[in-house]
Amino acid sequence: MVVNTDLNLLSVLQYAVEVLEVDHIIVCGYYGCGGIEAALGNKSFGLINKWLRNIKEVYKMYQTEINAITEHKNRFNRLVELNVLEQCQDLIKTSIIQKSWQDRKSPEIHGWVYGLNNGLVNELITIKPDIEAIHPIFRYSEGQL
Repeated sequence: MVVNTDLNLLSVLQYAVEVLEVDHIIVCGYYGCGGIEAALGNKSFGLINKWLRNIKEVYKMYQTEINAITEHKNRFNRLVELNVLEQCQDLIKTSIIQKSWQDRKSPEIHGWVYGLNNGLVNELITIKPDIEAIHPIFRYSEGQL
């Protein structure tokens, strides 16, 4: 999960991008994820609800599409994919990624889903360094980075 207030994630991201100068970041979900399954329902899981909330936001965003899928497994798998796509979008909204794109035209962001049942990786998206790929509301200008 790419949560803009998660200082653990942001510190690891900053170290990887600015110090190690990684050229590729992989956001990898997996079919069969219990968190995604839980987010499709309304059962309370205590503190875990705070984490599930982020997935539920993705569900809400795509509720019409997801609810139109009749078979539960297919709905579940589609939310896994949509969640990965949204986490990739959340990565490029960070000033860490945007600054690196401006300074060194890297890293690429890859969205994958791993199949626990077959060991295959479903490559959903590759986002190449391009400030134009970021919704204008979330773009930082060079002076603000």
